[in-house]
Amino acid sequence: MSGTDLETRISAAWADRARLEEPVHRAAVLQTIHALDRGELRVAEKVDGEWRVNAWVMQAVNLYFAVAAMDVHDFGPFQTRDKVPLKGNLEAAGVRAVPGAVVRDGSYVAPGAVIMPAFVNIGARVGKGTMVDTWATVGSCAQVGENVHLAGGVGIGGVLEPPGARPNIVEDGCFIGSRCILVEGVLVEEEAVLGANVVITSSTPIVDVTGPQEVIYRGRVPARSVVIPGTRPKQYPAGTWQIPCALIVGRRSPSTDRKTSLNQALREFEVLG
Repeated sequence: MSGTDLETRISAAWADRARLEEPVHRAAVLQTIHALDRGELRVAEKVDGEWRVNAWVMQAVNLYFAVAAMDVHDFGPFQTRDKVPLKGNLEAAGVRAVPGAVVRDGSYVAPGAVIMPAFVNIGARVGKGTMVDTWATVGSCAQVGENVHLAGGVGIGGVLEPPGARPNIVEDGCFIGSRCILVEGVLVEEEAVLGANVVITSSTPIVDVTGPQEVIYRGRVPARSVVIPGTRPKQYPAGTWQIPCALIVGRRSPSTDRKTSLNQALREFEVLG
């Protein structure tokens, strides 16, 4: 089926789940998942500098759970029972997956990526040269760019519904520090640095404190920002309390080598001891 045919049939099945009883619509769902797995389709892509979500592809990911059968798989002494099998042919794909790595079918992991004992969910995309470090999670449909480091315990949340909602996105060259959490369709732009324990949701104030007056962003970390966790006061009936925010305390220099710039940024802004 062509891409147009796939989109038409997926959209029809989304509007009327009874159509999944028809072989042509079931085949469209499976073909879309296989194309995601091979990197031929993606849930979201950058077009003319703006991120565009392919809602019908996200619909296909949701419909896959209605199409796929529960199955049991044995891996040595371990066993799984699930509707989504694990990704295969990792050697041919040029992916390094160490023991404990879990990469589900329907996700795409590019050549040169390294998956430590971590989890990559269906619909997600991990770019070339990216490290998904120990206990990190790349949630459903999340888009992680090239040469990114997701440090230990990072949680990139999944976004499945509503179809068309922006997934969590980490662009090329970013460093996401240990135990950071990104949820609700957050966009981290190119070469940004998030220090350990930064938590960003769609409503979290991301406060640039580098100028004479604060500038507040929500749902987007500007390119090359250096970000650390912070708090700010908020008045409640019971008193004034500190609520979480994220603080932009500096910028990485675009003129320096990425690795050097990263280390300098972390130390200069006291993100790294």
